[in-house]
Amino acid sequence: MAETFTQYFLENVKKYDNTKVALRQKEHGIWREFSWQDSYEQVRDFALGLIQLGLARGEKVSTIGDNDKQYLWGYLGVHALGGTIVGLYTDANAHEAAYLIDNSDSTYVLAQDQEQVDKMLEIREQISGVRRVIYWDESGLWHYDDPWLISFDEVQELGRELLAKEPSRFEDEVALGRAEDIALISYTSGTTGLPKGAMMSHLNILTGVDAGNELDPRYDTDNHVSFLPMGWIVEHLLGIANHCKVGIILNFPEKPETVQGDLREIAPESLVYSAGLWDNIVSLVQVRMQDATWVNKVMYKAFMPVGYRAADKILEGKSLGPGLGSLYKVGDLLFFGPLRDQLGLSKVRTALTGGAALSPDVIRFFHGIGVNLKQVYGMTEITTIGTAHRNGDIKFASVGPPMPHTNVRIEESGEVLFSTPCLFEGYYKNPEKTAETLNIDADGTRWFKTGDAGYIDDDGHLIYLDRVKDMIELAGGARFSPQFIEGRLKFSPYIKDVMAVGDTSRDSVAALVIMEFDNISHWAEKQGIGFTTFADLSQKESVRELIKSVVDEVNANLPEDGRVQSFVLMPKEFDADEAEMTRSRKLKRQVLADKYIDIISALYGQDEKMTFQSEVKYQDGSVAQLENEIYVVRV
Repeated sequence: MAETFTQYFLENVKKYDNTKVALRQKEHGIWREFSWQDSYEQVRDFALGLIQLGLARGEKVSTIGDNDKQYLWGYLGVHALGGTIVGLYTDANAHEAAYLIDNSDSTYVLAQDQEQVDKMLEIREQISGVRRVIYWDESGLWHYDDPWLISFDEVQELGRELLAKEPSRFEDEVALGRAEDIALISYTSGTTGLPKGAMMSHLNILTGVDAGNELDPRYDTDNHVSFLPMGWIVEHLLGIANHCKVGIILNFPEKPETVQGDLREIAPESLVYSAGLWDNIVSLVQVRMQDATWVNKVMYKAFMPVGYRAADKILEGKSLGPGLGSLYKVGDLLFFGPLRDQLGLSKVRTALTGGAALSPDVIRFFHGIGVNLKQVYGMTEITTIGTAHRNGDIKFASVGPPMPHTNVRIEESGEVLFSTPCLFEGYYKNPEKTAETLNIDADGTRWFKTGDAGYIDDDGHLIYLDRVKDMIELAGGARFSPQFIEGRLKFSPYIKDVMAVGDTSRDSVAALVIMEFDNISHWAEKQGIGFTTFADLSQKESVRELIKSVVDEVNANLPEDGRVQSFVLMPKEFDADEAEMTRSRKLKRQVLADKYIDIISALYGQDEKMTFQSEVKYQDGSVAQLENEIYVVRV
């Protein structure tokens, strides 16, 4: 039975031979197709060439370059010989590349082109353990005369020489592979220190493939557009591992700049974007609609409300009913379908988002146009995904229940721990960090300490809060995440900014809330509510009740100790010119806490309102003192 990437790859070669497309590469605007037999020959020749160069089982090979067919063939050739891949980000600078190559003890480097080769030549003395650098795009390299460098084609030519002498050598080498062999060393981002190399076995990654396919099956007819960086574990799991295990078709864009257009031409069945990219797509659609033809503008205004109503039903697990169902079918024919096609989403069964919380409005938008967008949570050490939304079970505040065969435990500190067959084998050459990160039960069960805080709600969903180190402790010992609360409140179109407050001298959470003036003023006009200024509108009773309803809704998805018990609507916005926030709109918490200490004190007092005095500086340099009455809202 197959245990490794290349063993599964060979099974597919025998199954499909020349009858099925294994991959496509776009070159000069044309998609070139390669069968499984084509790929087999390329991988075989490269692997045999590596034997000729001296690659030994268990040695590491660093790879740096854009995703393409040679990257895949080289990747599988290394695995065929029991080697380990060390994926680098294509845009890694020479210094970053030197650390990863040296730290991983790589003996060979696969470098795509002149740009990457020049990096290797620059750091040659720092990566003295590298015996050869293999490049596959020869453009600009014809005049390089250095025996340290060798082309992909030359390695394959060496492989064909060995093939003539030992026809079964490739299959013999592949058969030696075992599930516990280290397939990949994936380096962490290094935000809290030097990057750490997480070691992943073939079993770790292939088990992750099985778990993912239990939730969202992939088929050998599925197309996958390979564009996520190989420095990130996601492409290894969802792309190459699924290609080998399931037989999905890999499609390599012509270059990074053409990904969006190439993706539209292929129309994949599954897609992973970061939260920021999904946000950008919605913004792009909205901007384009401003310049669209009058017909498209009319359809957008007519059908998006229908889509949102349908999305709400779907997300609540309810039937659309005959009336809404019929309307949606018309909208899908005239508007949603063509829009999905323009975005390259016409065949997507499952779209995933991770890395940050995604606004409910964005999730509703995609479900409204017929895209099954779900949130996931994970990290390298657990082979990418630890929890994920299910079809018909999507909650805005959560990152979903645990993946199949995965257990989650919450420590007294609030830290989230995972136990899974996909759990990494440890950090390369770093047993101290490995020991710090893993908890091992008496029965031998290994638990990964994520460093993240969260809790499991009544429906079994994981609610991600924050990094444990960023949590705030209250007087009773309870801890809460200010950023989590603020983020959930800012999902509302009526709230622009929030600062959640609390400390060891307080027994509850409170908040300073900045209303979204444009949206609330528009709402107030529809309600027939008169007002003069920002400050005047912020203290209207109906506005306070509107924001209270938002707070109540958010509180329903928060643990009891982390719920907002009182808030004020500030009579002015937080201002970067007053050093209350950075230019990128991150709150300067200590500045705000010191400046608004009287308001914060009132939040924990008994009075229903207080007088707030502030100083305003005008552009001409003059200064005015303002006085406002602020109401404290108890929740």
